Amino acid sequence: MTYKETLDWMFSQLPMYQKQGKTAFKKDLSNTLKLAKHLNNPENSFKAVHVAGTNGKGSTSHMLASILQEVGYTVGLYTSPHLKDFRERIKINGKVVSKQFVINFIKENIAFFEANKLSFFEMTVGMAFKYFSEEKVDIAVVEVGMGGRLDSTNIITPEVSVITNIGLDHVQFLGDTLQEIAAEKAGIIKPNIPVVIGESQDETIQVFKQIADKNKASITFADKNIEDVFDSDLKGSYQDKNKKTVLQTIKILQNNNFKIGLDEIKNGLLNTVKNTGLLGRWQILRDNPKVICDTGHNKEGLTYTMNQLKNENYNTLHIVFGVVNDKDLSSIIHLLPKKARYYFCKPKISRGLNEKILQKEFESKMFFGESYSSVREAYKTALSNASKSDLIFVGGSTFVVSEII
Repeated sequence: MTYKETLDWMFSQLPMYQKQGKTAFKKDLSNTLKLAKHLNNPENSFKAVHVAGTNGKGSTSHMLASILQEVGYTVGLYTSPHLKDFRERIKINGKVVSKQFVINFIKENIAFFEANKLSFFEMTVGMAFKYFSEEKVDIAVVEVGMGGRLDSTNIITPEVSVITNIGLDHVQFLGDTLQEIAAEKAGIIKPNIPVVIGESQDETIQVFKQIADKNKASITFADKNIEDVFDSDLKGSYQDKNKKTVLQTIKILQNNNFKIGLDEIKNGLLNTVKNTGLLGRWQILRDNPKVICDTGHNKEGLTYTMNQLKNENYNTLHIVFGVVNDKDLSSIIHLLPKKARYYFCKPKISRGLNEKILQKEFESKMFFGESYSSVREAYKTALSNASKSDLIFVGGSTFVVSEII
């Protein structure tokens, strides 16, 4: 198979949460464990940092990887979802996995995948771990896909477990209270492995402490332990929370005999985009008019980005906005500014919410704009309508951002 044929098979044959939603979610790790055994347990051959959380886990993972790269380590990075190319999910020192490795991995294991009905995510995690093992990475930063306890990545025993924060996202899978969601994400806490919590929240502190105590895992709340943060090339005031989480995690790695100096920390934070290729976090795409995109899509993520948007100067604000069809609009619509011109659109996936339905929901709350059948059309129209002193914001979904980057 060619690379395109391989991806077509992966996307069409196997369930994937990002495209299908709830039907792709599996309630146990049996398939992942079976696959790991089939691959000779590659997850046991490299050290790792495991990163979970509702928001910020992608930025945190990339900043950690960047700092470790600055030291000179060979660093694997596994994240999801991708924005443009599937291979963004699996990187070593910022370089994506080769097309040939993807092709060969699927070709060599396709019979096993089909016989065991593996999900897209299970298969991709196996691919990442096999790649990191074969390439003999010094350490891998592994981002949880969703939740933690039952996530396919949760077969590793890391140097440190990281949970950035807890918010009401994916409630149909993880629970509808902060405590329930925290318990699911705390499933990555391992016996005698230190855990860093990025944000201490009244509703979740005791959940984390109880699970950490049960596992005899030392626990640190980064926002109560780290005061000063360094500059970063990841813009947006919300990154300060992520930087504190990163700095606390680095402290633990230093205690675990990782040789990480102050200069490597500073340079790693300043060169995250360059070192890792991270996209879509308060990313400025152009000027005159200024265009900013951000992948924040739930209540907490959009709260951060909308607060950041208030610091921008412009004449008129244009917002290109689209969501997936299981999004609880009532939880986010009040966060968005009414004094803006909206361009409602449907991301190009089966789970995308119809742009007409989205427009109707917004109009019922006195938000106004026009609907467009594609993200590209909405963005193109916003560009043509905006003057040089205006601002265009693109967001609402990772899939909307991916179509214009």
